[in-house]
Amino acid sequence: MKRTMWAATAVTLAGTLAACGGSDGDDAPSTPSVTPRLTMTVTATEDFPGTYGSVGAYERVTGTIAGEVDPKDSRNAVIQDLALAPVNARGMVDYSADFVMLKPKDMSKSNGVLRYDAPNRGNILTYLNPTATPSDAVFLERGYVVLYSAWQGDVPKSSAARLTATVPVAKNADGSSITGTYRAELVPSRDVLSTALPGGVFNGSMIPYAPASLDNTLPGYSLTRRLNETDQRVTIAPSDWKFATCDATTPFPGKPDPASICVKGGLQGNYLYELVYVAKDPKVMGVGLAALRDTVSFFRSKTADAAGTPNPLAGRIKYTIGQGTSQSGNAMKTFLHLGFNQSLEGGKVFDGMYAHVAARQTNINTRFAVPGGGGGLRTDHTAFGQTAPRALGKDYVDPITGQKGGVMTRCSASSTCPKFFLGLSGTEFWVLQGSPVLTDAYGFTDLVQPDNARIYYYASTQHGGNGGTGSIGYNPASNVYPTGTVAHHTDTFRALFLDLEDWVVADKAPPASQVPKVADGTLTRPDQLKFPVMKGLTWPVGGVQTPVPTFNYLARVNGYSVLNYGPQYRPEDESGIATVLPPAYSGKDYAILVPQVDPSTGMAKTGIRSVEALAPLGTSLEFNYVAIPGIIDLSGLSGGYLPFHVTEAARIAAGDTRPSLQSLYGNQAGYVAAVTAAANSLVTQRFLLQRDADRLIQEATARQIFP
Repeated sequence: MKRTMWAATAVTLAGTLAACGGSDGDDAPSTPSVTPRLTMTVTATEDFPGTYGSVGAYERVTGTIAGEVDPKDSRNAVIQDLALAPVNARGMVDYSADFVMLKPKDMSKSNGVLRYDAPNRGNILTYLNPTATPSDAVFLERGYVVLYSAWQGDVPKSSAARLTATVPVAKNADGSSITGTYRAELVPSRDVLSTALPGGVFNGSMIPYAPASLDNTLPGYSLTRRLNETDQRVTIAPSDWKFATCDATTPFPGKPDPASICVKGGLQGNYLYELVYVAKDPKVMGVGLAALRDTVSFFRSKTADAAGTPNPLAGRIKYTIGQGTSQSGNAMKTFLHLGFNQSLEGGKVFDGMYAHVAARQTNINTRFAVPGGGGGLRTDHTAFGQTAPRALGKDYVDPITGQKGGVMTRCSASSTCPKFFLGLSGTEFWVLQGSPVLTDAYGFTDLVQPDNARIYYYASTQHGGNGGTGSIGYNPASNVYPTGTVAHHTDTFRALFLDLEDWVVADKAPPASQVPKVADGTLTRPDQLKFPVMKGLTWPVGGVQTPVPTFNYLARVNGYSVLNYGPQYRPEDESGIATVLPPAYSGKDYAILVPQVDPSTGMAKTGIRSVEALAPLGTSLEFNYVAIPGIIDLSGLSGGYLPFHVTEAARIAAGDTRPSLQSLYGNQAGYVAAVTAAANSLVTQRFLLQRDADRLIQEATARQIFP
C-alpha cells in the first residue's frame, strides 16, 4: 500500500535543539583506566517449584544491580547524550536494573549455560513455568541458569512482576532542562474525555516525557486527528484541548496534568490522535544497553561485586545465550548493532543470540527515545525503529539511502559476533516489514546471510500465541475473519533454542536457514499471491454458529518508507536527535515481499511448517483485516483462521476449493497418522523435541475431528 507523509505539518525545532546543547555521541574518547563499579543486592531467594532430572531443585533469586557507566570510555561513546548525564563523585554515570534469576540450588549440576531473556516492556514473556507448560522443564533439566534483567528505562513499577531500570536524565551544562520536539500517537478504543500519555497501541503504559510547558498555545505544540494514517490531519484548536485530566465531575478544561490531555467534547474512539509538543528532560535511554552488557558480564565472569558480595554463579558459567521476543528481540538486535556485545574486558557478552519474532530494531538510543513503540499499517507507522538496517551482513550497502553496514558490522570489527538466530512469523512480513532482511532493497535478489547466522521462518503463523483451535476467537465487529492461527511457533522455538545451544557449546551446526526466497518464487509481491476460494464457513460466536465472510484477499500490507527525522538524526544507527516530527517522507520505499501460499490450501509453501501446518484442520492466515467501518487496517499482530469443511459434500456445496478433512484424512485414524508422520519428520529435522512430538500425537488422538 502506498504511504504518504505530510512533511508540511512536521514540527522542525533544529535551531531550538542546537541551543539546548547536547552530544550526538559520535566522539570516541580513549579508554580510561578507572574501572566502573557494579554491586548486586539480593532481595529474595526462594525455592522454585519442582525438581528437574539429575539437576534437582531450583531457586529463584530476585534483586537489583547498581552499576556505573564511564562517559569517557570509547566503548560507551555511541550512547546518545551520555556526555550530558549527571555523574557521581567518581565521574561515572549511575544506573540500576531489577533482575530475576532461576538457578540450580546445587550449581555443580549446572550445564554452564546462562540464558538471558530480555523483558518486553518490563514484562517477562518467557518465564519458565513447567507446571503450565511441561515442555519448559527441558531447560531446567539441562541445568540452565535463566536470567531476566531490565534494560528499558521508561517502564513504570506498576506491578511487582515488572522489571524496571533507572537511567539518568540528560541536562544542559548549567543544570537546566534539555527540551526538544516529541510526538505521541493516541488511539482511544472508545469515546473518552481525557487520555493518558504517552498513548498508542504499543507504548501506552510507559512513563511519558513531560511537556516543557502546559501552555499549548506556544510554538511546537499541536494536536490533530484522522481516521486512517493516510487521511489528512485535522487540527484541533489549542483552545479545545489542554494538558489535563477531566471526567464527568471535572469537565473541560479539567485539572492540569502533564501526563494527560483533555479534549473539549472528548476524544472519539478509533480516531488516531497525534500530539506533538516540546518535551523536557530526556532520559539517556541507551544506558540500558550498557547496563545489560555489564550485568551479563558480571554474572558470567566475576567472582564478586565491587562490595565483595559473591557472585552466585561464580566460576560456573561457560557460555551465554541471549534471547528476546518481539520488542525485546528487536532490542537484542540493537544491542548487537550498536556494538554492545563487546564486553569491557574485550570479549563477547553473548556467545549466542536468538531474536524471536523480531523484524526491526528498537528505538533506545535517540534523544526522547521510545523503546516501547511499534510499527503498524495505521498506528505507529512512522514510529522510531524504522531506519536502522534490517540486513545482517557486515558489508551490506543500502542502495536506496547509500548507508553502509548491517546489524553485524560493529561486532565483526571487534570479533565479538555471536552465533545468531532470527525467527520470523508470518506477521513479521505482513505487518512489521520483515522481508528486507532477506532481499535487496528493491526485492529483486536474495541476500547471502553471514556464516554465523540462521534465519527461520515459522510458516503460516502469527506473531504470538500458542495456536490450536482453542486459541481462535471471533468478534465480527472487530475483525473480518476468526482471529488467531492454529499453526504456531511455540514448539519450534523450544527446539531451535536447543539447536542454538548445541551450536554454541558443541559447535554442532544447526539446521540450515528456512526462509522464502525470491529465486524460487516462494517470496513474492503481495499482489502475486494465489489463494484458493474459501467460503461457506461458520464459527461459534457466543455459542451461536455465525457465518464467516467469504475470504477476500486485499493485498493489504504495511509499507516501509525512507523517513527523514532531520539533520541531527543518524538513521543508520537509529540514534541522535529527531527534529522533524512527524518525519518527512522522502519519496522512496523499500520493497515488501510476503511468503507465497499453496493455491490448494492457502498455507505457506515454505519455511518451518509445524505439525499444525503439515496436518492442517484449516487455513492459518498470517494476517487479518479490521472490520470497523471506515478503518483501513490490518488486525494488529493477529492472523486469521478459516477451517476446512469436514465432508466433501459440504465443501462442494459451499464452492470452497480447498480440500475437506474427509479428502485429506479419510477418518480419525488417518488424521492421527498424518500428525504422527509430521511430528516424526520434524523431530528428525531438529525442529521439534521428542517430548513435544509425543504430546502432539496424544492430543491428535484425543481430538475428534469427524462427527
